Amino acid sequence: MAGHSHWANIKHKKAANDAKKAKVITQCSRLIKGAIMHGGADLDTNPRLRLAVAKARSMNMTNDAIKRAIERFSGGNDDDKPMEELVYEGYAAEGVAVVVEALTDNRNRTAPEIRKLFERGGGSMGAPGCVAWQFHQKATFLTRGADEDRIMEILLEADADAEDIAAEDDEQVSITAAPEYYDQIANALDQAGVEIVASDVAKMPENTVAIDDVDTGQKIQRLLDALDDHDDVTSVSTNFAPSPAVAETLD
Repeated sequence: MAGHSHWANIKHKKAANDAKKAKVITQCSRLIKGAIMHGGADLDTNPRLRLAVAKARSMNMTNDAIKRAIERFSGGNDDDKPMEELVYEGYAAEGVAVVVEALTDNRNRTAPEIRKLFERGGGSMGAPGCVAWQFHQKATFLTRGADEDRIMEILLEADADAEDIAAEDDEQVSITAAPEYYDQIANALDQAGVEIVASDVAKMPENTVAIDDVDTGQKIQRLLDALDDHDDVTSVSTNFAPSPAVAETLD
């Protein structure tokens, strides 16, 4: 199921990202800035900003840092260059699809740097549209403190339509839904006292590419990590599906 694939593939990556505090602050600040550029600094009227803040909190960005970012980017500071949202697509080893989302003030700098990362990682950057058709935007949640039946009951009471509710490791439950249900589900879980371990609106693959070879899996992961570490990158999506044996070597 989609939920299983998504959370199984990002667990080791999230743990690594949590340790990179400087990167987290930079990445989340860019997401907040982009959200404010599009919809203003009012959390009540800007769902994109609410999502950016939720992502920041899930990545352990402090409330004070979030507040400072919102205040800075809502101040109309002319010293801040306008940011442009860009999407790059390409392939890792074994034809694994990769979609990179970036927020940059200089596309002439970012594009060749992303291309070079693909090439160094044994992949290649492709033309727009080459792999994006394989992904669909989904709202995803990882929760703790309620089983699948209780989660289903909460969402039914809130009229929030989930596409997938699945048990994960460590007594956690994943939820996958259409992106327009993100706020509705987040509010319903919060009101029910269910802990949201992580949440996102992310590109989810329709199908995955299973990788059983350890060397290949590590090569793909190094490319994904290098892309994710780029200062302009806000999101990396992939259909990479390491086998359990390969996944153990990526932790």
